[in-house]
Amino acid sequence: MEPLAERLRPDTLDELVGQEHLTGKDSILRTAIQQGKIPSMILWGPPGVGKTTIANIIAHTLDVPFYTLSAISAGVKEVREVIEVARRQGHAVLFIDEIHRFNKSQQDALLGAVEKGIITLIGATTENPSFEVNAALLSRSQVYVLKPLGEPELLLLLHQAMEKDEWLGSKKIELKETTALFNISGGDARKLLNLFELVANTLQEYPIVVTDQKVMDIAQQRVAIYDKSGEQHYDIISAFIKSVRGSDPNAAVYYLARMIEGGEDVKFIARRLVILASEDIGNANPNALLLATSAFQAVTMIGYPEARIILSQCTTYLASSPKSNASYMAINNAMSVVSKTGDLSVPMHIRNAPTKMMKEMGYNKGYEYSHDHENNFSAQEYLPDEIRGAKLYDPGRNPREDELRKYLKALWKEKYGY
Repeated sequence: MEPLAERLRPDTLDELVGQEHLTGKDSILRTAIQQGKIPSMILWGPPGVGKTTIANIIAHTLDVPFYTLSAISAGVKEVREVIEVARRQGHAVLFIDEIHRFNKSQQDALLGAVEKGIITLIGATTENPSFEVNAALLSRSQVYVLKPLGEPELLLLLHQAMEKDEWLGSKKIELKETTALFNISGGDARKLLNLFELVANTLQEYPIVVTDQKVMDIAQQRVAIYDKSGEQHYDIISAFIKSVRGSDPNAAVYYLARMIEGGEDVKFIARRLVILASEDIGNANPNALLLATSAFQAVTMIGYPEARIILSQCTTYLASSPKSNASYMAINNAMSVVSKTGDLSVPMHIRNAPTKMMKEMGYNKGYEYSHDHENNFSAQEYLPDEIRGAKLYDPGRNPREDELRKYLKALWKEKYGY
């Protein structure tokens, strides 16, 4: 059986709950649909407020070929295939869900077909199209902003579900409390209806009395939806980071897949890998930061779906790499010292002396140019007098940093305890 949200998806604008400013009587979008002359458009709004539904209503209303792509799974190849089919048919409407996930080259592939009228584009996005959609493509599209659903609309959806759905109608349901349903769904109609169905299916009682406590108990036990703004989002990214840090590539790539399937922003994942390469690997394997940075640049250019391969390569490499948090601890130690000691004076001999007066005052006096000495090293003091000899960086216990430790010890002898 299809999820409740799919079973109740409206087929006409009259059945759509919310978005009266776009779909109400004499509204601009309703008029365009009724006249059969819709422009290319971007539907911008939060999840579950009707973007896909409006696209489906247009598909049912207009007598033209209608195609659907998801930016998470489709690439330039799929876009060009649809354009070629539309060219042969004369015209088609193409709906692209989460269009903000298309990179520049994928969006550029649409531009010519939109300009020539081969396709009418309908893009759905939860992100500000001004930042995420190609400016040339945006200039050829109308942007319609969908508003979040309020409690009256959400309550209406629940009552419609009980009245119209055959399965729910076979049960006696009393909505005693709805706050938990509304809070967990966050104004997302799809999430609300599917959670409502889960509650009705789980409660073994007659009649079914829906309370906030029952909803919370069921949601905590059974709901496993990846929500980019909710608790599950933070749980998954935490598990991902800890799996890489814990050198478990199998768990790491599993949680990577969970994020990709959930539609997580490719740049968000890549940024976490760059941070992790420095925080948890650091000088134990300096190549980790180079690979993570390259991965960030690559996935930004390529986007989904191919970006998943690059993310997987970087994730498995970092998870399989030696680990060290020595650099992370070093900057924390240094910032703690700065916080406690304030703005200590820089030693005179390593100050800058760009003017004659500064030189006469002793700036840069006595500085020993390291490259003038054996091994390009001079054992002069660089820290302020008040914290002379403070050891802030302690190389990690791994082959690469053991070499750094030996090198520093040979230079500084026992000064820093290396």
